[in-house]
Amino acid sequence: MKSITVFCGANSGVDEIYEKQANLLGQVLAKKGIRLVYGGAKVGLMGAIADGALSAGGEVVGVLPKFLQEKELAHEKLTELVVVNSMHERKLKMNDLCDGVIALPGAFGTLEELFEMFTWAQLGLHEKPVAILNINGFYDSLNVLTKNMVDNGFLKKENRDMLIVSDNIEELLQKMATYKAPEVGKWITKEKLT
Repeated sequence: MKSITVFCGANSGVDEIYEKQANLLGQVLAKKGIRLVYGGAKVGLMGAIADGALSAGGEVVGVLPKFLQEKELAHEKLTELVVVNSMHERKLKMNDLCDGVIALPGAFGTLEELFEMFTWAQLGLHEKPVAILNINGFYDSLNVLTKNMVDNGFLKKENRDMLIVSDNIEELLQKMATYKAPEVGKWITKEKLT
């Protein structure tokens, strides 16, 4: 993979492990020559991952809506800052710029971004790996919820299995590197996409 989009919180969380792991992920991506694409802010886990990648000499592209740039949240030391008009444009651009997606801990915005990218994968609109770095068990309850979706007939097991989850950075990146999208999405075949 040449480029990974990371969705994560604009806050750092109550435990310092979240910020440390975000920073470490940024460093690891940079050392592997993988460009980081993220939300463009200097605060919270977003700032930590960008700082980690930059400290290791990595390429970092931020994608930030204009209204957030105007609130002075933009990271000033990025390789490139792409300013867009809306949150929707932001996700589209972040998708266009990457070969895979990782979600770190965050709140509603992080979950919304993760689920949209995962839904697009499930529908066969892209074949990129979508992954979660499950720092400190943060996403354990999401794993329970998705199992409940399968058990109650709302989600196919093969679609749930598309979501890559690990609490280890190297293992997560290895799983992403070997990911192969299912032949057919939930309803859309590859022929319908062309």
